[in-house]
Amino acid sequence: MHMRVVRFTDVDAERMSAMLARINASGGPPEGVRSSKIQVLFDEAQDTAVVLQHFANEQDMQDAAKVFGAMDASETPGTRSSVDACELKLELSA
Repeated sequence: MHMRVVRFTDVDAERMSAMLARINASGGPPEGVRSSKIQVLFDEAQDTAVVLQHFANEQDMQDAAKVFGAMDASETPGTRSSVDACELKLELSA
């Protein structure tokens, strides 16, 4: 499994709510994005967010990166400060 980890700064609650509403209304990821799971973490006190996008393989992750890279900044929760493309090496559950 591969994950794209995107960190945002300058995130406000109103913009986060609007983004979450768009995602929930869409019924799935944008066209061209074959993600198996998305997680959105929001730290309102620090105005930051981290988005974890899960993919079955590296190619799906790379294809999605092109779609997200072309996305208008108004469709994101804030200013994109970093993007990491990772392979999941360990996952433990209680």
